[in-house]
Amino acid sequence: MLIEIDFNSDEAIYIQLQNQIIMGIAMNLIREGDSLPSVRQLANTVGINMHTVNKAYAILKQEGFIRLDRRKGAVIAIDMDKARALMEMKEQLRVLLARGRCKNISREEVHTLVEEIYDEYGDVR
Repeated sequence: MLIEIDFNSDEAIYIQLQNQIIMGIAMNLIREGDSLPSVRQLANTVGINMHTVNKAYAILKQEGFIRLDRRKGAVIAIDMDKARALMEMKEQLRVLLARGRCKNISREEVHTLVEEIYDEYGDVR
């Protein structure tokens, strides 16, 4: 999986990193049981600080996307707590939809956008 960081983005680097890993999982580019590069490897490859990679990995662990193994490092291990995932998604969507309403984005436009994005992931599961 290729990680690309936009150093000109307003989005924090650790967030870009964690989002790209989540997208890689969703698109089936990385799978359950796959090991991610070590903190040092990824930091060197991407050209970022090791603390930034550590922060991204810690959040991914907390959110149930990876587990940390002493021998294997960071390993993809999806927490299958669907109820919790739906609650978290609902809270995040609540804010995104409020922003959209403020910008006069219609329900139909939201539905079209969701379908378009969801289709990008295909039927991987």
